[in-house]
Amino acid sequence: MTKTNDLAVKVASKPKKRKDKRSFKSWLASAVMCGPITIWSVLFIILPILLLAFMSFMTKGPLGRVVYKFTLDNYKEIFKPVYFTVIKQSVIIATWTTVLTVLMGYPLAAFIANVKKKTSGVLTVLLMLPLWVSGLVILYSFVIMLNKTGVINTVLMNLHIIDKPLNMLYNNFAVIVGMLYMFLPFAVLPMYSSIEKLDKGLIEASKDLGAGPVKTFFKVTLPLTAPGIFAAVILTFIPCIGYYMVTDMLGGGTNMMVGNLIHRQFTISRNWPFGAALAMVLAVVIFIMLFVYTKLGGDLDDLGA
Repeated sequence: MTKTNDLAVKVASKPKKRKDKRSFKSWLASAVMCGPITIWSVLFIILPILLLAFMSFMTKGPLGRVVYKFTLDNYKEIFKPVYFTVIKQSVIIATWTTVLTVLMGYPLAAFIANVKKKTSGVLTVLLMLPLWVSGLVILYSFVIMLNKTGVINTVLMNLHIIDKPLNMLYNNFAVIVGMLYMFLPFAVLPMYSSIEKLDKGLIEASKDLGAGPVKTFFKVTLPLTAPGIFAAVILTFIPCIGYYMVTDMLGGGTNMMVGNLIHRQFTISRNWPFGAALAMVLAVVIFIMLFVYTKLGGDLDDLGA
């Protein structure tokens, strides 16, 4: 009986060792696969954000030095009229850009989603082509087009449509046009992904129940593709506020947005604590919008589509 019990104990103990080996191997495989991206995220995402948060509560010293003395003045300074005006103008330009981008991008996304797969693939590549060109080249081309002696004014004057050149450069109009061109692909892709996933049977059912195209769109298509629209809003609105290169080149330096303000605090003014405070406020806005997006049923994977 004793030998039998010992044998039973040995047999019972073997699967546990195998399970332990398997669990260790699976843990090691997960560590090898997830380790590099985890280290990258910690070093280049989490630590910089923590450093910015820490610096935003510090004090500016003489000659741009950072004095490690806790203060809330950096956040209070944001509400001063001169800076609040910049934030208000940034929100206005970003809102106009976002609305126009979504209104222009949704029909384009619907068209790409409803054609054949080969055609949609070609159209998607054509949509992404502007992202393969340097942003400086694109912005300089807009300067040539929108200038008073540029292509558009020259053609309009030669056709006798206008008597004098239109002022289309170095104002909010030029900034919004540049933003539209830069961020339209980022808005179309999530809306395309959302429309493509839409169950076509629901649209057919709506038509069978007597709903017309307009009612079907507002009652079926639009609500079901709302997460893609909100994703497009996130991918357009947030970069518009922080993208200072378009404002510098097409706005002529007269129009300032939050991105320009942050850039100048870290370079010209050498006020790193205040620049960090502005960056943290922008980061908080991003996290709030992402939180609302997930609560509305949006998939974060669509933001990288």
